[in-house]
Amino acid sequence: MAAAETDSEVPCARCSDFLHFSAKDTAAKWLEVDNLLKEVYQHLACFVPKIYCLGPNLNPQNEDLLAQLLLQGPLEWYLCGEEPTVGLAKLEQSNQPSQLCGHVFKVGEPTYSCRDCAADPTCVLCMQCFLGSVHKEHRYRMTTSGGGGFCDCGDTEAWKKGPYCQKHEPNISDSSQKDPLANLSEQMITRTRNVFSIILKYAVHMLTWEKEDELPEGLEPPARGDTYYCMLFNDEVHTYEQVIYTLQKAVNCTQKEAVSFATTVDRDGRKSVRFGDFQFCEQAKSVIVRNTSRQTKPLRVQVMHSSVVAHQCFALKALNWLGQIIKSSDALRRILCLVGLQQGPNGENSLVDTLMLCDSKMWKGARNVYHQLFMSSLLMDPKYKKLFAIQFAKNYERLQSDYVKDDHDREFSITDLSVQMFTVPSLARMLITEENLMTTIIQTFVDHLRHRDIQGRFQFERYTAQQAFKFRRVQSLIGDLKYVLISRPTEWSDQLREKFLEGFEAFLELLKCMQGMDPVVRQVGQHIEMEPEWEAAFTLQMKLTHIISMMQEWCANDEKVLIEAYKKCLSALTHCHSGFTDGEQPITLSMCGHSVDTIRYCVSQEKVSIHLPVSRLLAGLHALLSKTEVAYRFPELLPLSELSPPMLIEHPLRCLVLCAQVHAGMWRRNGFSLVNQIYYYHNVKCRVEMFDKDLVMLQAGASMMDPNHFLMIVLSRFELYHIFSSADCRKRYGRENINKDVVQQNNTLIEEMLHLVIMVVGERYIAGVGQVESYDEIKREIIHQLCIRPMAHSELVKALPENENKETGMERVIDHVALFKKPGVTGRGLYKLRPECAKMFNLYFNHYSRADQSKAEEAQRKIKRQNGEDSVLPPPVPPHFCPLFGSLVNILQCDVLLGILGAVLQWAMEPSGGHWSESMLQRVLHLLGMGLVEEQQHLTGSTEDGISFNFTLKISRPGEAPGNTPSILALLETLQNAPHLEVHKDMIRWILKTVANIKTTRECTASASPADSSGHSQEETVRDKDKAERKRKAEMARLRREKIMAQMSEMQRHFINENKDLFQQSLEELDATTSTSLEHSPSTCDSTLVCVGPRRWRASASDRRQVVTCILCQEEQEIRVDGKAMVLAAFVQRSTVMSKNRKRPTYNPDKYDPLFMHPDLSFGTHTGSCGHIMHSHCWQRYFEAVQAKEQRRQQRLRVHTSYDVENGEFLCPLCECLSNTVIPLLPLTKTTCSTEQPDQRQWVNITSQQIKALHAARKKTNAEGVDDADSAEDCHPPDGFRLDHTPKNPYSGTIKEMLTTFGTATYKVGLKVHPNEQDARVPIMCWGSCAYTIQSIERLLVDEEKPLFGSLPCRQNDCLSSLTRFGSACWTASSQAVVHGHFIRLLAALVPDSQVENTPCILDIDMFHMLVSLVLSYPALHCLDSSGMSEDAAQLHLLHLVTIAHIVQILLTSIPEEVRMEQESGGAEREEEESVCLLYNTLRRHLSSGLHEVTSGWHLWHCVKTGILPYLRAAALFFHYLNGAPAPPELHGVGEWEALCGYLCLPSNPLQLYYNNLELLEPLLQGWCSHPGVLQALQSSTALIRFPRESNHLIELPEDYSALINQASSFTCPKSGGDKSRAPTLCLVCGAMLCSQSYCCQTELEGDDVGACTAHTFTCGAGVGIFLRVRESQVLFLAGKTKGCFYAPPYLDDYGETDQGLRRGNPLHLCQERYRKIQKLWRQHSITEEIGHAQEANQTLVGIDWQHL
Repeated sequence: MAAAETDSEVPCARCSDFLHFSAKDTAAKWLEVDNLLKEVYQHLACFVPKIYCLGPNLNPQNEDLLAQLLLQGPLEWYLCGEEPTVGLAKLEQSNQPSQLCGHVFKVGEPTYSCRDCAADPTCVLCMQCFLGSVHKEHRYRMTTSGGGGFCDCGDTEAWKKGPYCQKHEPNISDSSQKDPLANLSEQMITRTRNVFSIILKYAVHMLTWEKEDELPEGLEPPARGDTYYCMLFNDEVHTYEQVIYTLQKAVNCTQKEAVSFATTVDRDGRKSVRFGDFQFCEQAKSVIVRNTSRQTKPLRVQVMHSSVVAHQCFALKALNWLGQIIKSSDALRRILCLVGLQQGPNGENSLVDTLMLCDSKMWKGARNVYHQLFMSSLLMDPKYKKLFAIQFAKNYERLQSDYVKDDHDREFSITDLSVQMFTVPSLARMLITEENLMTTIIQTFVDHLRHRDIQGRFQFERYTAQQAFKFRRVQSLIGDLKYVLISRPTEWSDQLREKFLEGFEAFLELLKCMQGMDPVVRQVGQHIEMEPEWEAAFTLQMKLTHIISMMQEWCANDEKVLIEAYKKCLSALTHCHSGFTDGEQPITLSMCGHSVDTIRYCVSQEKVSIHLPVSRLLAGLHALLSKTEVAYRFPELLPLSELSPPMLIEHPLRCLVLCAQVHAGMWRRNGFSLVNQIYYYHNVKCRVEMFDKDLVMLQAGASMMDPNHFLMIVLSRFELYHIFSSADCRKRYGRENINKDVVQQNNTLIEEMLHLVIMVVGERYIAGVGQVESYDEIKREIIHQLCIRPMAHSELVKALPENENKETGMERVIDHVALFKKPGVTGRGLYKLRPECAKMFNLYFNHYSRADQSKAEEAQRKIKRQNGEDSVLPPPVPPHFCPLFGSLVNILQCDVLLGILGAVLQWAMEPSGGHWSESMLQRVLHLLGMGLVEEQQHLTGSTEDGISFNFTLKISRPGEAPGNTPSILALLETLQNAPHLEVHKDMIRWILKTVANIKTTRECTASASPADSSGHSQEETVRDKDKAERKRKAEMARLRREKIMAQMSEMQRHFINENKDLFQQSLEELDATTSTSLEHSPSTCDSTLVCVGPRRWRASASDRRQVVTCILCQEEQEIRVDGKAMVLAAFVQRSTVMSKNRKRPTYNPDKYDPLFMHPDLSFGTHTGSCGHIMHSHCWQRYFEAVQAKEQRRQQRLRVHTSYDVENGEFLCPLCECLSNTVIPLLPLTKTTCSTEQPDQRQWVNITSQQIKALHAARKKTNAEGVDDADSAEDCHPPDGFRLDHTPKNPYSGTIKEMLTTFGTATYKVGLKVHPNEQDARVPIMCWGSCAYTIQSIERLLVDEEKPLFGSLPCRQNDCLSSLTRFGSACWTASSQAVVHGHFIRLLAALVPDSQVENTPCILDIDMFHMLVSLVLSYPALHCLDSSGMSEDAAQLHLLHLVTIAHIVQILLTSIPEEVRMEQESGGAEREEEESVCLLYNTLRRHLSSGLHEVTSGWHLWHCVKTGILPYLRAAALFFHYLNGAPAPPELHGVGEWEALCGYLCLPSNPLQLYYNNLELLEPLLQGWCSHPGVLQALQSSTALIRFPRESNHLIELPEDYSALINQASSFTCPKSGGDKSRAPTLCLVCGAMLCSQSYCCQTELEGDDVGACTAHTFTCGAGVGIFLRVRESQVLFLAGKTKGCFYAPPYLDDYGETDQGLRRGNPLHLCQERYRKIQKLWRQHSITEEIGHAQEANQTLVGIDWQHL
């Protein structure tokens, strides 16, 4: 690091130059000179190289200070003519603040757009302006900025209403029109112009300078050094990894340094990687170029002289300085704009032009700086914004060409500023009329797409990667065109008309290049070899969809424009069709007495294309002629008579036939590319300008033709003409030898053809075709979506087409047609269709896919059946056609269609032999229904219409002679009784009934004859009988169903009874168990239930017997001490869920002694289980199989699975829950109890003697051979205490093995060490895990307000019971001496023992851990005692002793009472209050007033009672599971103090324990208080742990999500100075904000590079973490280094949906229930389990590199 030292010395060496420098004098000198430019340049030439770039490591603080002093100082003095701070302050005062906000967005900052008032979606507000505006009450959209745009507050053109927030509201009094320069003196203006022009010229010169080794004239330094930089530039081709690897080789740096270099290059666009003489730098350059030029173009590297780099650094500084200076005054801003846009004397480019045109040659950092300057100067001044826009438009073509060749993202290109100008309506219009911008954009776009075929159409086949890249970049031009068109003009000037139509013509040229592109030919014989390129053409189509729609909207705005555009479009189409009939021979079709001339053309043999934008545009314009009524008002101006309808419909019809044939399976050999094209053709993104317009074009053509002719052409194109035109078509396929496949294909084609006719006649929901508004169109779309099923808001939005403003118009309609149902804790809000809207349902809705159609049909029939209605789905009543399309209804009654319908009905007489299909018949019936509905409408409407449209008459006529075929009506009469048409009966009946009704109506209008009415009534009676018959059948079916259901439920019950145990296990969560049934009365005479002590409840033999079933082999097994081991799958994990101190320094796992748990519970070991039981040998076999499988997998491919076998993890074989060990199941121990038991004092004395004896024995073994007689004298072991006794281990071999397995696993995970079953800490870790798990479950029950007993699910119940019983047995698996040692040390902390040193003070011990460890280690001592003293008595004495210690702990840490009214308690608690005061004063005496004085007994008693409750509850759980005593019913409820004390055999005033044993406890108390640690802790500044410990919560989150986004946007990466973090991530446990998923914040953890979040989990959550990724609105769960999953965030929008990725931008608000659910998962320690389940369910999660997040 020598370089750095010299670095800091250099400025000092020059201090003498700098000390005598005076900015004021320099400025004064400059005022005198003639050639100011030369002077300033000399000054810069002298000082810049002395300040900047003096060594390899830049020193920005020093540089900035010196630059301010030596370079900016004189400029500011010169500018102001006085002390700069004073001068600038004056300017600011006289300045009128701008009404434009102009706040430039940082990356990731929240931006708001109002969906009601914004002129277009690019109009946004910053958070401050938004909160102060009217828009926060409107429908707004919230997104995160990519950086670079600015706030539009105050721009009146950006907002329809509410353009100002409160802060930028204009002052009514001042006339803001006056020139801001009026406030400045002439001299000031001149000086400012001088300075600005020199500095701006200097900066532009330096930033666009291309020589690496010399400087511009006038800037050569007086003394030129010989130092160079090797400068590496950014590009978007090479990855981080490539750059890092190359740098390590080229400049011999560490990986860390290379990462830092790469990060800076990516952020600033360039970075020097080496400093030294020319050779030294050149060598690094050649290595970098050589290493990166293999696959792609090499990285750009330049060796630059240090003085050039220095001047470039200052040039950037100078631009920033200009940006700062003009902030203080609008006048200065205006002068800067003037200087920048001023052209040279000979018409040379202005400085602004120069910068723009060199944009792509500059590096990222320089571009950013000057773009920012443009934004804060040119774009903030309305006058100059206009001038700048004109320059921008003049250079447009050149700028775009540079951008296309450049590889930087658009946000770093000057072209990105187009959005700031083109979206301003007045500017856009001005640029169209004056600069012909529209034509320029379109022609530039077309010029860049040069690949054409012979006909001049685009050809995207065989695109190279380079061309594909270019194509992606060219698409940004379409974006510009969209900006220009986004706001439609309200009044048109002639010039605007002219230029718009010129642009329209250019656009038609573009569409002509697309008309017929990517044609396809049907593959016959063999499958296509290469899938053709189809995506580029569709990408282009999708990008242009909105443009085409907007063009039509512009045209609709002005009648003259519309007429001209229509003519131009028609001539373009005629031009495209000029080769239309070449080579296709004309033929004549005749059918049903009509004939038509057309051409022979087979879609299945010729070329056909799906891209027909010109004819579709014409269709759109044709509908507009009808909608705006231009067609009726100016028919003479329109070329309607020249239209050739067959030509219009030809191509759209081919396209629709292609779709039908693909569906019929005729194009299978053309591969997926065609399937995809058809999919997108119908898809919501494209259909508005593709499928929908083709339909309109068919309707337009058909409305101008004879319907019979139209249908014959349709039949011919569908290649079905031969079927229907033959004389005997009604006897279809009498000949049996026809190929089955062909029949199948033809059936599908007939269905599709009928569907097309339904759509041509029935689709009237396009304004201009039918008499509807856009409102009706959206309403119908939504109704049909909701007919499929209830849907969420986002699903509906996806199903509706968006306009250019990303709006679907849904909000206006939705509440009229649907009801909203809010979501629960999971799922999302749903809209359900209002029942009254179902009558609009059309089974053949044109936007249904086949799957949607069948779902909708099923759903609607089901609803009708549930409502007890007929399940018939008749066609809905359509709106009327517009006059231009009115003749379409005649298709329904034309001869050809009736012939087709009759033929299909005739075929349907025979049960299908594959010659007709159900859906074909369904479509025919639907068409008949449509005819009838239409006729009914005509009847109710005007009378003449009713006569002209007489559908019933047509269907009642029999066919002509000689065939004399029956009429359609007659066929239907026959079919209604055909047994094979059961499904269609309803519809046929409905048709016949409607026909009858229409006849009646017609007769009513004429005079009714009596004969007819009798016929009618006859029909009625037939129908009634029919109804009765149907009812009877339905009733019988119902009874049969009920009988079957009864049988099934009986069988089910039987099965459950037989397999009781199995159900008990697998329905674990279903029913929270009560631990042991309460029916057994306790076996002791004492009727109260007690769980500890000599009087405790004892289990009878039958209670102790427990039989379980192994989930692997299904064998039953009784749990016995000497039997086969049964185990429970378990998961042990480190935990900090209850931690009160996450800052505790990490310990060395090998030296750490975990015997005493600190009350801050800084980390613990938690054991959880899924509750599934196996034989130990079954489990071992299973685990070995899993291991073997994993090893095989490793050889194939190393994918992280959701479990890590090397760490002993596996998935439970039944429920796939993550586990990493097993707990052995043990029976309740059998104990007897003698009546005589020592009291507390005696017991302590006896135990102390026993311990002394152990000490002595240990000394003896240590000092073998040394005669140590005197020490042996003092302690005889007490009676019956046999030191030499080796107790018999009661457990069978397999149980012993499992005891070791679980013990070692807990030790390994809890301490993060290698397994070692001999280690003395194994039993301690097991006891600790038992205590910690009980404590965490007790807290969980409190937090969820559940009773202590009876509310735990089985799995937790079983886990706790096996864990505590394991705890009482685990001493048998360790050496006895070790456990004795632990017991002695534990007891010594409460009862002083001279032999034990370093006992912790009473405030540093968690008493519940202490209790558990004492009780569970005591049996090791007790087994040596044969005096008949029972273990129960010992448990009780230990409990009493620890309880007293805990009370003392609580009193020592109690908070002084707040001053408040003495809460009077009745006499009931008077005694407790007195005793607690007494004890407290005793403590004060011992601590010589280390404690504050407390007078209120009530307060102290309250402290003790609340403080000790969690401990008592945990103790009750512990003894309940250890001794199996059932809990008293009171503990299943709420009032618990008395019951708890009784259950634990404690007096209800626990202080009596102390006063009853004063002579024993008084000295102990004194001992505890005299420990030096106690006073230290009480007087230290760190906060004491107080009781009860509050439960930990996840952090509080703000209600509104944008507050979080705002917080995250101001968060900078802590490592890379001031750089914005790309993925700010919030830890929900501690509230830390982290810079996730980035190289800069990676750290090393146990030998691996890990990201910030993974590293944080190990310090904050012991390896488990819960994070919120703020920019993605996603919750992230992490566990360890390799596991993680994403989880739904707790933020929902108003529609009850999350918005992961913030794609929709609806305002999000916190949902407390969902946040509580995440908190519960955390408190239950279920995060790891949740991740396991998520990774099993979703394999893609396994591939994510979680450790780098």
